[in-house]
Amino acid sequence: MNLPIPDSSEPSVRTVPVAFLDTVRRQPEATALRWREGEGFGSWTWREYADKAARLANGLRELGVKRGDRIILLMRNRPEFHIADVGALLAGATPVSIYNSSSAEQIAYLAGHCEAVLAVAEDGPFLSRVLEARASLPRLRQVLRVGGTGAAPQGVRELSELLSAPPLDIEQAAAAVQPGDLATLIYTSGTTGQPKGVMLTHRNISAELESLFHYLGRDGAGKRVVSFLPMAHIAERIVTHYLHTAWGSEATCCPDAAQLSTYLASVRPTFMFGPPRVWEKLHAGIRASVAADPARAERFEKALLVGRKVSDAKALGVPLPAELKQAWETVDTAAFAPLRNKLGLEALEFAFSGAAPIPPEVIQFFRDIGVPMSELFGMSEGTGAMTWDPHRVKVGTVGRPIPGVEMRRLADGEIVFRGGIVFSGYLNDPERTAEALDADGWLHTGDIGEIDAEGYLKIVDRKKELLITAGGKNVSPANLEAMLKTLPLVGQAATIGDRRPYLVAVLQLNPEVAPGWAKARGLAATDLRALAEDPAVHQELSRGLAELNRRVSSVEQIKRFALVGDEWLPDSDVLTPTMKLKRRGISARYAGVIEQLYAGGGIAVG
Repeated sequence: MNLPIPDSSEPSVRTVPVAFLDTVRRQPEATALRWREGEGFGSWTWREYADKAARLANGLRELGVKRGDRIILLMRNRPEFHIADVGALLAGATPVSIYNSSSAEQIAYLAGHCEAVLAVAEDGPFLSRVLEARASLPRLRQVLRVGGTGAAPQGVRELSELLSAPPLDIEQAAAAVQPGDLATLIYTSGTTGQPKGVMLTHRNISAELESLFHYLGRDGAGKRVVSFLPMAHIAERIVTHYLHTAWGSEATCCPDAAQLSTYLASVRPTFMFGPPRVWEKLHAGIRASVAADPARAERFEKALLVGRKVSDAKALGVPLPAELKQAWETVDTAAFAPLRNKLGLEALEFAFSGAAPIPPEVIQFFRDIGVPMSELFGMSEGTGAMTWDPHRVKVGTVGRPIPGVEMRRLADGEIVFRGGIVFSGYLNDPERTAEALDADGWLHTGDIGEIDAEGYLKIVDRKKELLITAGGKNVSPANLEAMLKTLPLVGQAATIGDRRPYLVAVLQLNPEVAPGWAKARGLAATDLRALAEDPAVHQELSRGLAELNRRVSSVEQIKRFALVGDEWLPDSDVLTPTMKLKRRGISARYAGVIEQLYAGGGIAVG
């Protein structure tokens, strides 16, 4: 186990527990966390939050949790996540959040890799998968249940039991946490191999938050956020947990992202992060609503012309001319303000997208209707945001480096970063750490970019073969393709899904297996092109993919596939001489097929 090295030589670095305590002292009776309860909301003040975290920390110690231990967290967005995370830190442990979509097999790998000694899991399928994985995890000594009803399964205790423990000395516990201690591990998929454990220290978190305070100010009292993305995602972890605890904002837990629109209307957030898919869906909904009334649509388009002039002026930081100011007040009152109010976006002071590229026209649209929209660039290895410019926005760019961060463009166009936000390496993986971090401390992103004269970054391509879905989840296509090729009928497979709402696959029949398989079942067709059209083949592959989908998380599941009968030859437009996929070539050859898959064509899995 990689135990952190105590380091008390940086008094300016606020660890997460110290930042949390500063907030508790500053506003003990302010609301910290809210959640849906019946027809209204339940809540905890900062004082209550601290008391529960201190009791849980003591309870964890009584269960034998020691400094440097790892605790896995598997639950939806609910208040118990926050006290479990802070409580683990106060106990000297490192909390590790796992995606709720993870299969039992994936949970077993992640918990085994980080040598977790305890798991906190929400009742239902999450707990069931943890218990299934537990059989192969001898180090996982304890499992705590959250939100359960009825008797707990054998060998499982209730999290609520630990909250009856006396609180430990929270100030003493917070002071014992050192800047070099691991604050968390963020598991992220690579292009090949198993997920990597990104080691983020309190020093990293502190550097990220100090940079964000440059834009936001240090006091978040009265600021409101909705927590709706998985806490295993670095962006959500920063915005609605680490920043929340240090800034003092009010976080409302939304356990189901599908209910986000309802929560927005209730919470009226002042600060909101969302991956492109969130903003794209909002944009599409507004457009569809307006288009239903031709007369309204015409007025709306004229109003947008005024909005564009206003957003351009705001991006440059110049005052509005009197005539434009008056025109804006007119169209805003008539069209945009009612729309923002209806969506729950009227109080937003910062709205931003990240985790995957977003169409510039979507950002421009929201800015034109008065939503202060911007885009940032970041990654888990950079503790979240690495570039951002929420005030002087250049649509189509991801802003300039945040304060305290250096950025360079290498000769091949790759963008690299250096600074306090850069992670300390991948857990137990020196080889892949060396690939990401060079000897001078530069983080190699694998992204190709352009930097303009003012230092704004535009991402134009990726070196690494990593899919990022429209929901912002990193997916390794190579892992999935290797899995798909375990189906006997599949010779080659290409996973598609970059910037898309879900994954699809283009499959090539195995020329050495498919004809024999068909003959054994009495099928008339034996050549690949004919078999690619045969319903019996479709049914067999659909069944096989459904089985494979059970082994991976929901975002990694293949929803539809196309079966092609042409052979993929080495050293062609789709394969290298060594039989590696040429992804751009596949996308070009099968562009029409891929579009059909996303239009509901092809073959559905299962």
